[in-house]
Amino acid sequence: MAKPDNRGDNVVHLQKAIDHTMENMREAEDFVKAHAGEMNPEDVADIKAKNERREQAIEGFREEIRDEAKYQARK
Repeated sequence: MAKPDNRGDNVVHLQKAIDHTMENMREAEDFVKAHAGEMNPEDVADIKAKNERREQAIEGFREEIRDEAKYQARK
C-alpha cells in the first residue's frame, strides 16, 4: 500500500536545497576568482555555465515553495 502524501515538511526540504545550491554557487565563484588565471578557459566557462543552471534550479525551488504556500492556504 502506498504511503499517504505528507507535504508538511516540503518547504523545509526545498529551503535546504536552495541553501545547499547557493553554497555550491558561492564556492564555485570563489574557486574561479582564486584560480581563473591557472585554469583552462573552457573549464572556467563550464563552471560559470553550471552556476547559471544552479540559478535556474533555485528559481524552480522557489516556485515550488510558492506552490506549496498556495496549497497550504487552501487547506
